[in-house]
Amino acid sequence: MDKISIIGGTPLVGSVQISGAKNAALPILFATLLVSGKTKIKNLPQLNDIETTLQVLKILGANMKYDVSSHMREINCSQVESLEAPYDLVRKMRASVLVLGPLLARFGQAKVSLPGGCAIGARPVGYHLSGLKALGASIELEQGYVLAKTQKKLIGNKVVFEFPSVGATENILMAAVLAKGESVLENCAKEPEIVDLANFLIKAGAKIEGAGSETIHVQGVDTLSEVEYSVMADRIEAATYLAAGLSTGGSVRVNGIDPENIESVLAKFEEAGAKIKRGIDFVESSIDQKLKGTDVITQPFPGFPTDMQAQFMAMMCIAAGTSIITENIFENRFMHVAELTRMGAQIEVKGKSAVVRGVNQLKAAPLMATDLRASASLVIAALCAEGESKINRIYHLDRGYEKIEEKLKNLGAKIFREKS
Repeated sequence: MDKISIIGGTPLVGSVQISGAKNAALPILFATLLVSGKTKIKNLPQLNDIETTLQVLKILGANMKYDVSSHMREINCSQVESLEAPYDLVRKMRASVLVLGPLLARFGQAKVSLPGGCAIGARPVGYHLSGLKALGASIELEQGYVLAKTQKKLIGNKVVFEFPSVGATENILMAAVLAKGESVLENCAKEPEIVDLANFLIKAGAKIEGAGSETIHVQGVDTLSEVEYSVMADRIEAATYLAAGLSTGGSVRVNGIDPENIESVLAKFEEAGAKIKRGIDFVESSIDQKLKGTDVITQPFPGFPTDMQAQFMAMMCIAAGTSIITENIFENRFMHVAELTRMGAQIEVKGKSAVVRGVNQLKAAPLMATDLRASASLVIAALCAEGESKINRIYHLDRGYEKIEEKLKNLGAKIFREKS
């Protein structure tokens, strides 16, 4: 497996063009199954999870063309032959369960392996399955697979989510688009990526109102039309680079991002002492003092995102004072704590919360990544640590950050990939 070597101590300075959002691109790619024809998806990031999704679509029978210059894929799902998403692919990525809704809605059946992905909690698919049952699907679990069927078509209905799950909201939204009649989805997740998915579906002819709010109304249609769409910018990638700049005492501008999509993070950066400049499609961050200890509690959007918890914790490791970081979304998402403490961080985990007492300096160490965002937190810690750190198992990084070494090098980082 590849490793990343980082020599810390250099302030990051400059600008970064933010890539398309992985968490928006994945459901949009699966939603192409709803279209009996061609779709063109632009601004797709070059990431392992994107490639896994494309492989799933290919196995189902989709044909594809790729335009390197615009990061565009032309996907034709008019000749889908298989309705089974196999274990060998689905095990790599939990988002693969998003294939269920589109297959059921258009073809009336699906066989999908239970998903894998990052080891950060159970991430039950129960919310997805109960929502599909409410739309008339019969669901069975057999030898690690979800077997789903409908009599003829899914039937519009009221679906109340027990928890505002992003994935479940996306899956049921896609299923409802081709269901017969009206569906009302309540207690929905409000993340910008859901709005992006809805905008794609609407452009293809879906009738959706309320995406981005607690209640989404969907009036089912018979078919969706061919469409061209550009994926939104990755808000978590943008916030990660801003955090890296602040941790190293630098000044970083991220381009192509809507500041409103990361406002909860920007507010916490400012509370920690950062100077933030917001533009229509950019954010600049700088700091002229030591970071200050700041508490955060992860919440569904528009609250502080769980996907920025680990990176913010890395910042707080060198902040003045004490921070309390509370994780409310996923259990077992403090696995980066052990690696940060090996670098000299003072962190004590108490149930859902981690108490971080800032130190003057982190020290380089050999590190092991455990999941995508934990990997990013270790990169941030290494960038501001004294000495050279080596981060192992960086395939996690490649699942969510496009060309991370290149982008960090352009900001002045001393970072190198060591091929296995």
